[in-house]
Amino acid sequence: MELLLVAILVALLVGGFVWWRREQAAREARSLADVRADAQRWYERLGGQVMNLHGDAPAVRQALVDAAERYNAAGSQLEQAGTVQQYRLARETALEGLAYARAARVALGLDPGPELPPLAAAQGTGELTKERQVQVQGQTFKAGPQPGQDTPYYYPGGRYQGRPVPAGWYSTPWWKTALGAGAGVLGGLLIADALFSPAFADPGYGYEAGYQEGFGDGADYGDQGAGDQGAGDQGAGDQGAGDQGADYGDQGDFGGADQAADFGGGDFGGGDFGGGGDFGGGDW
Repeated sequence: MELLLVAILVALLVGGFVWWRREQAAREARSLADVRADAQRWYERLGGQVMNLHGDAPAVRQALVDAAERYNAAGSQLEQAGTVQQYRLARETALEGLAYARAARVALGLDPGPELPPLAAAQGTGELTKERQVQVQGQTFKAGPQPGQDTPYYYPGGRYQGRPVPAGWYSTPWWKTALGAGAGVLGGLLIADALFSPAFADPGYGYEAGYQEGFGDGADYGDQGAGDQGAGDQGAGDQGAGDQGADYGDQGDFGGADQAADFGGGDFGGGDFGGGGDFGGGDW
């Protein structure tokens, strides 16, 4: 009798374990299907924008080039994805492409359309609210909230070498991976400091004055810090090479160090833009 009871107990335990495993597998399958469908939805929406938008202005052409690169990248990621995290990475890539498509619509004078979900890499970086112009190593660099002949390069926000870089339009894509080696790093850091350090870029203004007039609409970066949303959070391992931001650019730097996969505010919006003390906290 005891052996029979033990056998029944063992059978119940085994049956319960098998049922639990099946339920767990079913939940994982549903979760995977959900994130796959979500990523596919944003990818298809990006494809429609890329196919239907056209323009000859430099700002329009460049934004559409960047959008098309993200479209191709997201498609490749979807084909290879097999985990929830990989599908989330593809979704983030597609959303970044839509940010560029939205910028192209602005440059064309069209309604930009509905707001997009926030990019992980752009968390806490804000956006430019006024035009800025600085000289670094004998070259002039400009940035502003609107596209123009002198600022044809859109950037959706991200981080570069520990500096948050706000969303806006720039005269040159100084955050590209082509500038990410050797002397280019120093040059990029100098440009970032000049453009976004009020004491440097706006002589005669205190930090608070420069902060109030130069930037806006960012999360409180001081509260989030580089540790929370720096390059580590969106590590290069999951997304290719870290932040998927403007490192793609018109040079096809799609693996570039800017789209991190952990999406923790990480460098999926462009460049290794971890948080940095030079920029202070938050809303640009």
